[in-house]
Amino acid sequence: MTQTVSSTTEENLNLGILAKEAGIALVIKFAGILLTYLVQVFLARWIGRTEYGIYEYVVAWSVLLAIPAGLGLPHTVLRFVSQYRVKEEWELLRGIVRSSWLMTILASLLVSLLAAGVILLLNYYHPFAYAIPLLIGIGLIPLQALVKLQLETARAAKDVTLGYAPSQIIWPVLLICGAFLFLETNRALTGISAIAISQITLLAVVLFQLGLLLLKLNQEFVASKPIYAIREWLGVAFVVLLQSGCFLILSKTDTIMVGSILGPSEAGMYAAALKTAKWVGFVPTIINIVAAPSFAALYAKEDIDGLQKVVGTVALWIFWPSLAISLFLILFSQPVLGIFGSEFITANWQLKILVLGRAINSWCGPVSTLMIMTGNQNKSAMVFVYATAINIVLNAIAIPLIGAIGAAMVTTLTFAMWNILLSFLVVKYVGVSPLVFRGLFQRDSSKSEIGT
Repeated sequence: MTQTVSSTTEENLNLGILAKEAGIALVIKFAGILLTYLVQVFLARWIGRTEYGIYEYVVAWSVLLAIPAGLGLPHTVLRFVSQYRVKEEWELLRGIVRSSWLMTILASLLVSLLAAGVILLLNYYHPFAYAIPLLIGIGLIPLQALVKLQLETARAAKDVTLGYAPSQIIWPVLLICGAFLFLETNRALTGISAIAISQITLLAVVLFQLGLLLLKLNQEFVASKPIYAIREWLGVAFVVLLQSGCFLILSKTDTIMVGSILGPSEAGMYAAALKTAKWVGFVPTIINIVAAPSFAALYAKEDIDGLQKVVGTVALWIFWPSLAISLFLILFSQPVLGIFGSEFITANWQLKILVLGRAINSWCGPVSTLMIMTGNQNKSAMVFVYATAINIVLNAIAIPLIGAIGAAMVTTLTFAMWNILLSFLVVKYVGVSPLVFRGLFQRDSSKSEIGT
């Protein structure tokens, strides 16, 4: 089914349709986040905080190593497929979809082999408790990379359900069912068995999503011989890899360093606080799901006024719900953490501090998405590099001195720093203000540097 330039553009840029898509995404994402959160609660209760800490430690490493395995291609595919749809460049569209999947497979296998080698080497000279769980969890690396790539490909194809439902609804359901059956059969569930169940269920999800995605692409896009602009795509992907990699390092370094320095028990409690604090980012994540293609399409048309209208609306959609969720979690931190078990309540101050960092991230608007989708990712790359370096150094100092609460303070500080700096860069280079109170940063769009 061929889609014309006009129909695709209208679909992407109409605020009414954007609101409808946001509503669909809201239902899917809310269900996914709720299910994922329930999985964490059940696992924490079934295996205890120490084994839960081991599980979260391995998962954090798999997500972190999936960054280089993904080569920065997920957001690159989202950006270019959105542009190719508008311009009806079907050959390039098919080329980037096919090549991105193959390159992700190859890179994932390489990263997995290198990770296994490093773990075996370290364990040979200095045996450590995480060695076996990490080796078992190696298979999560390519699966995490592929599910992220397929998610962004489906988003670019304007199918939010296909993008998010497999990994955020089907996977948690399969995981919790698998863990429950294992527990009932063996009368015991450990961190290692939970990791193995995660891999098996995620593999099923990746294959299921891939089949549906290929079917959709063949039905909705014009059949054509692929054209490969590998150098252009990888040039953008490298910068995106740097930026998204730094963002994920910022979000995972604290858990990994708490687990490495303080042990799995403290890592388990910190992970519970971190998972709970992520509820603040629930609404911004949903809005960005449907708004990102619109940002790319409007900027490609050089419609800065239209882009400011969409960004301003998105900022309002993000601000008030995020504020309400933040206040709720701060006021009721202990009862909420008590869901994981009474032993997790002591992490309430960690939760409050982490909520503050997530709140600042939400209130600054879709700054990182705007920089990527408008082709200005190069100009924001160093912000992420500096923030990541500061985060690692300060965590190494703060965690041994004041424990996990130090990790929460450092994470909040660095989240605030890069979001505020990116807000200024969006105004300078994109020509729009991402903030709700944008009068503080307002700039005449006629002076914007389009395409710089």
